[in-house]
Amino acid sequence: MDWISWLQWPAFVASVGAAWLVASNAKGRRNTGFWIFLASNVLWGIWGVYSSAWALIALQVCLAAMNLRGLGKTKEASSQN
Repeated sequence: MDWISWLQWPAFVASVGAAWLVASNAKGRRNTGFWIFLASNVLWGIWGVYSSAWALIALQVCLAAMNLRGLGKTKEASSQN
């Protein structure tokens, strides 16, 4: 297995860790989770190109857009308080 095949494992760990953080009540942890989710989207996208997994790439683009929305919503919520 070449090195890029292993990229799916850090992507997996980042996705699970980000999901854990996004579920936090603490704003800082939620924000960190969204940033880690964005990093995982990039990792999954790279792995998807390597594997010709086009549906996975499309999914990561959509999820990245939702993660950016989440970052914006978290920022809005904190500015309203």
